[in-house]
Amino acid sequence: MAQNPTPSPEPRRVLEPTGLSVTPLCLGCAPLGDMADTFGYSVPEDQALETFRAALSGPINFIDNAASYGDGEAERRLGVVLAEMGGIPDGCVVATKADRDLQSGDFSGEQMRRSVERSLRLLGLDRLQIVHLHDPEHSTWEQITAPDGAMQALLDLKGEGVIGYVGLAGGPADLMQRYVETDAFDLLVTHNRYTLLNRSGSALIDAAASRGMGVLNAAPYGSGLLAKGPDSGARYVYQHAPAEVLDQTRALDAVCRRYDVPLGAAALQFSMRDPRITSTIVGMTKPERIQQTIEWASYPIPDQLWTDIEAVGHSTEDPETSRWG
Repeated sequence: MAQNPTPSPEPRRVLEPTGLSVTPLCLGCAPLGDMADTFGYSVPEDQALETFRAALSGPINFIDNAASYGDGEAERRLGVVLAEMGGIPDGCVVATKADRDLQSGDFSGEQMRRSVERSLRLLGLDRLQIVHLHDPEHSTWEQITAPDGAMQALLDLKGEGVIGYVGLAGGPADLMQRYVETDAFDLLVTHNRYTLLNRSGSALIDAAASRGMGVLNAAPYGSGLLAKGPDSGARYVYQHAPAEVLDQTRALDAVCRRYDVPLGAAALQFSMRDPRITSTIVGMTKPERIQQTIEWASYPIPDQLWTDIEAVGHSTEDPETSRWG
C-alpha cells in the first residue's frame, strides 16, 4: 500500500466523522494513572500533573484517557489540570473510555452510565467530546449488543448530548471487526496490533477506514519494547517479552542502526505515516518524553529503511493469544 510522507505533529488532521481537528500524536494516559502492575513502574502524581500541563500547553492537542486507567486515577489527575486551566483549552480534544466495573466485572448498560457519570465528575466536565466502549472482550457479544446493553447505553448518551461521539477501543482484532461491522461507532482505537512487530490489526484498520471511521493506533512501541530496545527489560504487550520477540526486535534495531535512526523513531513513524491512521496514541510519563516523541515523529528516515524493515518480517497473529506477537 502506498503511504504518505511522515508528518510532523502539525498540521492537525480532521478526525472523521467528528470534524474535530487533532494532532497526529495523541497523549495516552494509561501510565499516568499510576498503573505499576501493568507497566512495571509508578508515576507520582506531581509528575503526571506536569506531563498533562506540558501536553495541554504544547504542540499535542489530543489526550486519550479511560475510566479504567488506575480505576479513575488518570481521569482524576487530568481533571486537576483541567480545573487549573478553566476546562479543556480551546482547540484541545479529550477522549475517554467507558469501562466495566473493575471489581464486579459488571458490563451492563447501567454500568456504562455510571462509568460516564464518574468520568464527568473526575474530569470536571459537563459533556464528553469522545467516549469509547472499552475492552468489550471482557464480556459477551450478546450482553454488549443487547437492547439494554453497553453499546446502546453509550449511543443513548450520545443522543442525549452527554457524549459527542462514540468510539470502540479494544484488543482482539477479529472481535473488534465484528463490532466495527455494526456501523454503530464513529471511531476505532486499536492497540499493540499495528506495529513493526505485529500487523494483526491491519484488516481491522481497513474495515474501519473504509467506513469513514476515525482510526487511532495505540501502543506503537508494543507497550515499551520498541522504544526502549531489546536489552532494556521493557515489556511487550504488558508482559515479559518472549525470546522470539526479543530476537525480532534485535533484527529491527540492527536495521535502524545501519541508518543511524532510533528504533523508537521508526516504530512511531511506522504508524504515523499510514494514511488510514488519523492519530497515534503514545503513552508519555514526563514532559521530556513529550519532547522526545515530537523529535522522533520528525526524525529523518530514508525510504530504504522501510524496505529493509519489511524484509525482517512481522507477525500477523494476535499478540495476546499467539505464542509470540
